[in-house]
Amino acid sequence: MNGLNMPPPPPKRQDDGLQKPKSVRDIPKYLAGLLGGFFKRLFYIVSLVWEAAPLLLVAMIVLCILDGILPVVGAYISKDLINIIAELIGSSSRGNISEDILITMKPLLWLFVFYFIYLFLNKMMVRFKSMVTNISGELVANHIRLKITTKAKDVDIASFDRPEFYERLENANREAGMRPIQILNATFSVVSAGISMISFIAVLATLSPYAPAVIIVAAIPGAIVSYSYRHKNFWYIRRHSKERREMTYYSSVMVNKDMAKEIKLLGLGDTFIDKYKAVFAKYYKGLKSLVVKEGVTQLVIGILSTLAHCALFLYVAYTVIYKDGQIGDYSLYTGALTSITGYVATLFTATATIYEGTLFINNMMDFMKEEVTVKPTVTPARIPDKSAAHTVEFKNVSFRYPGTEKYVLENVNLSFKTGDNVVLVGLNGAGKTTLIKLITRLYDVSDGVILLDGHDIREYDVEALHDLFGIIFQDFGRYAESAAENIEFGDVHRSPDREEVILAAKGADADGFIENLPHGYDTPLTRMFEEDGIELSGGQWQKLSVARAFYKKSDILILDEPTASLDAIAEKEVFDRFRELSENKLTLFVSHRLSSAVDASKIVVIDGGKIAEIGTHEELMSKGGKYCELFTTQAKRYTTE
Repeated sequence: MNGLNMPPPPPKRQDDGLQKPKSVRDIPKYLAGLLGGFFKRLFYIVSLVWEAAPLLLVAMIVLCILDGILPVVGAYISKDLINIIAELIGSSSRGNISEDILITMKPLLWLFVFYFIYLFLNKMMVRFKSMVTNISGELVANHIRLKITTKAKDVDIASFDRPEFYERLENANREAGMRPIQILNATFSVVSAGISMISFIAVLATLSPYAPAVIIVAAIPGAIVSYSYRHKNFWYIRRHSKERREMTYYSSVMVNKDMAKEIKLLGLGDTFIDKYKAVFAKYYKGLKSLVVKEGVTQLVIGILSTLAHCALFLYVAYTVIYKDGQIGDYSLYTGALTSITGYVATLFTATATIYEGTLFINNMMDFMKEEVTVKPTVTPARIPDKSAAHTVEFKNVSFRYPGTEKYVLENVNLSFKTGDNVVLVGLNGAGKTTLIKLITRLYDVSDGVILLDGHDIREYDVEALHDLFGIIFQDFGRYAESAAENIEFGDVHRSPDREEVILAAKGADADGFIENLPHGYDTPLTRMFEEDGIELSGGQWQKLSVARAFYKKSDILILDEPTASLDAIAEKEVFDRFRELSENKLTLFVSHRLSSAVDASKIVVIDGGKIAEIGTHEELMSKGGKYCELFTTQAKRYTTE
């Protein structure tokens, strides 16, 4: 039985997740797979933009079409303008021009009107395109961040134990900004360039059908190089995700408020800066090599391509001069040559950018496919009874964390019921917190079963199950919100109730220091966002976390080292208050101060992941076993102090 239900790690992929062709016969299938993956990712990006801003996507399509048509219109207007001006100049020099200037200039004036309309539309389109891109970029980035955070909310806690999950998360977050809009803009640039290029090819083909072919053939080597290096760049960045995460870690350590004191006092600043520099140097070396190699290769290809273009310009000049062409025709054909050259370059460069970008979007697609395994095993899921008596039973439960071989808990058999006041005792690493994570189904057992009210805990709706618990972990949250909100976060499903907040704060002995804050319960905590924010001590934060647990009307109270930052007197007051509030509840405590276990109805001693002893304080002391040893040792320490 594998209670973890963890999916196997993804296989190492090559070339867009496809196996490289082993023979010539495999190449068509391989290329079809590449194109299929490319369009699948591109469609995914379009769907993201459509979800975020459908009207803006329509606007981008319209602007894309206009962007493809207007250059050709402008080229024809310019050609006619030049031809008419040249004709008027020739007529004037021969004295054949009409004396009625309006009749003479009428065609020219109309062309100027059309040209000004063209310029106006062109400028308007550029402005609209910039506006649409900026607005849609913000909306899409926000939409993607929400998708990522929503997915992160839903994934299993076990996912956070796997390095490959962090890699996908880091990659997805990195690409959540402007990447989708950049890809979509590049796609529309390809479409616009394609429309313009086809039009100019038709124009140039009237001069020579071979000229467009020469331009396209000359651009192919550069395109191959560009595609190749976009692919290499993607895989380099993906395979060096660890170095980027290391750089992020070392730089974040240096600006972490909670670690600043220790780093300064221990003189660790230069150490972490040096570590950052060393990782960056390693990462930058390979990336720089790719950039330089691509640049040199493209430079050589560019020289050859330029020679081909120069030859075509000479051919156009020759044709216009010796075949009775007009000066406007030279302008049109050379403009077509220049435009086709630019559009071909845009096509290949943009498609290479799109290809690279869609490969990066794989990161987000992989992240969004992260499987959720902690879910109900039956349909419909069971809903636990609220405000009722409960029983919890462990039957031959063993557990190991994902990706590890060592069992943290082995063959655990326990039972609790409403009214029990249970204290979990053991040395650090014994498995106490892990046991709590299993009760709350943050993880699924590796072997055995946990029963809630006689049913497998995995049969219950997960959110409804979590709603049974009021819990404080030793690494409790410190939220940059007001003092009242920090307490109200204990139960966000109920309407805020200031009286209940104050009552919970009093129960946790937090009311005194909160009332003395500048704005009382409305005082912002931490100075992360507000200048008048207040920084609390560790003990004050811990009292707030206890108040958060008191605020929730839960059936089962779980306290994992809830008083570690409190002095012995404050701890006793909190525990006394807990006992008052936990009447008719099941309460589980984890505490290293064994004085808190004296009045417990049941003490569970965990040693090396196994249940060593179970009983009351008196029963275990009389046995003279592990608990007696721990309690006696701790008592001596206090008496000698």
